[in-house]
Amino acid sequence: MRRFTLPFLALLLSAGALRAEEGMWTFDNVPRKLLKERYGFEPTQAWLDHLRLSSLHWGGASGSFVSPDGLVLTNHHVARGSIGRISTKERDLVKTGYVARTRDEELKIPGLTVRTLVEMVNVTAQVNEAVKPGMKEARALEARRKVHEALKDETAKRTGLQCDMVSFYEGGESWIYAYKVHTDVRLVAAPELQIGLFGGDPDNFTYPRHDLDFTLFRIYEDGKPYKPQHWLTWSKEGAKHGELTFVSGHPGRTSRAWTYGRMTHEKLFAAPLSLRLLEKNRAALEGFAARSPEHRRQVTTRILGVENSLKASRGYFNGLNDVEGMKSVKAKEDALKSQVMGDLRLKALAGGAWPRIEQALQAREAWYKEPALVGALNSQFLGSALGLVRLAEAKAQPASQREAGFDTDAKLEAAAKRLTAEGPAPNLELEEHLFRSTLEVAQAELGAQHRFLQIVLKGRTPAEVAKAAVSGTRIHQTAFRKELLEGGAKALEASTDPMVVLARAIAPLAADVRRKQEAFDTVLAENSRRIAQARFELEGRNAYPDANSTLRLGFGRIETYPASGTLVQPFTTFGGLYDRHDGWGGNALAAHNGAWVLPERWLEARGKLNLSTPLNFVHSVDTIGGNSGSPIVNAKGDVVGLLFDGNYEGLPSRYFYDSRVNRSVSVDVRAIVEALDKVYDAKHLVKEVLGQ
Repeated sequence: MRRFTLPFLALLLSAGALRAEEGMWTFDNVPRKLLKERYGFEPTQAWLDHLRLSSLHWGGASGSFVSPDGLVLTNHHVARGSIGRISTKERDLVKTGYVARTRDEELKIPGLTVRTLVEMVNVTAQVNEAVKPGMKEARALEARRKVHEALKDETAKRTGLQCDMVSFYEGGESWIYAYKVHTDVRLVAAPELQIGLFGGDPDNFTYPRHDLDFTLFRIYEDGKPYKPQHWLTWSKEGAKHGELTFVSGHPGRTSRAWTYGRMTHEKLFAAPLSLRLLEKNRAALEGFAARSPEHRRQVTTRILGVENSLKASRGYFNGLNDVEGMKSVKAKEDALKSQVMGDLRLKALAGGAWPRIEQALQAREAWYKEPALVGALNSQFLGSALGLVRLAEAKAQPASQREAGFDTDAKLEAAAKRLTAEGPAPNLELEEHLFRSTLEVAQAELGAQHRFLQIVLKGRTPAEVAKAAVSGTRIHQTAFRKELLEGGAKALEASTDPMVVLARAIAPLAADVRRKQEAFDTVLAENSRRIAQARFELEGRNAYPDANSTLRLGFGRIETYPASGTLVQPFTTFGGLYDRHDGWGGNALAAHNGAWVLPERWLEARGKLNLSTPLNFVHSVDTIGGNSGSPIVNAKGDVVGLLFDGNYEGLPSRYFYDSRVNRSVSVDVRAIVEALDKVYDAKHLVKEVLGQ
């Protein structure tokens, strides 16, 4: 990543562009005073409630209601897996796109659920009261967790909503988030993959971009279109350069509150391992895809997901190796330590937390690879078998001795339901291929003499183990899993199914690894909480908590930034899209698997489109993975964009924020309307989103 000195930046950018729009704020703690001072706009509580209740949690991503008839907007790359589930070899909707001309043509997505955040309850005081003076780390964490769990169950009974336990500020605050769950979600309109992901992996995490990365769904309830109380009005005018924008979404994970030592451990050990595993996974998937066009169709969505994760992880890793950025992290931590050590009460609270974390990190160096490799080995089948073995063991234990995921009757019931749910038809060839390749990776990383490999291989090759286990198992059959579940520990012990036999053999070792990881996590959680509590007492709630997939509000202007010795433009257009395609001089098909090839329908529509229509824009809202699909609204609360990416220079923001170059990339809603009208002839949807 090229770096610019501040004097050079001062020549390039306006003074306003140097102001940091850092922050992923919880909706109960929006910095209204800051917004008023900086932008002359202060959101009301009604404005915030409307935006919150119009927003949707989409698994690991985001979405929003955009009509009174339950129409929902998210990204094509968020929807891709769902669309793939209803596609076939003969009808590949990911590739061709889809538009429902009537409500009857809207296609239900099996297994897809999305959620609306209805209620937020602060239970910090009750949770903290559970911890008595002198409690050791593990007991303190367990005491908090039990109270938090009980409060979650109480809230669920009171509201009838799905409730999550949520912690902020490294455990400094405890909340219950209550959601309305929507289970009937149907596909309404999606573009072709080639326009939703125009530019492919090379353009991913870059700007300028030219992607129409959107999909429309509709939520139904009792067989009819759902009528939400809140939905976002679609802006007809769009946004302009310099305009204030807001993002409402679910950023997945940042680690900005980590200690410097923890970031260093990540740089030296965990991050390089993660990169190697992603690279090997991509190679395995590409090897499978190379067998035939149909094989490639079967794994296209997986490959794109792995490529996205790999490119993002490389960007995060760059942050850990950024000398300037890490110096700022160290300086902030040193300043906090100085304040803590200079105050007797804070020193007693958190003075010993840093060395305690450092001890745990050093001990983990001996086994840090095991949590990623000792277990299901990227095998859905082995994962199911291990799950059944763990469930049977948990049922035989008193609740106080069970692992966290199985320590209540409700969790046991949920696990049983999950393990016996009807799934899509298994791909035996892919299962065997991934099992073998991941076992080979484990062999290379852990060493052939590792106990786990000795148990699994027993003198055989990974290929022999994978072939025997996959070809001989019935674990993918729902009826067989139910039979094992009903038979309990006796049925599992007596089973000769090769996947069950393998699961029984490795379950004790996998449990040992989980216990080591849990002990490590406990030390980090309790001591990070102490540091956070000390920081909290010094700073109050003037800071925002790290991202954790909960709903957050961010803000920033549509503005440029320096790249390649110049400034990028704030908007791209349809004209730029065609220029990007034309610039390959007829050789687009040969470039990176046709990344810049336009669908035939788009080539035919060229003369119909207003080529000056804004397609994508770049703005300084603070986002990260999980924000995909987030609505972008203006000060009026009207949706002006759809967030789908960030720039590569901003990826180090997982660890620290750099206002000079950190930018997010969104689809302009004017492009969506223009495409629905001129390319897809979906005037009924244009009328719906525009409220006509």
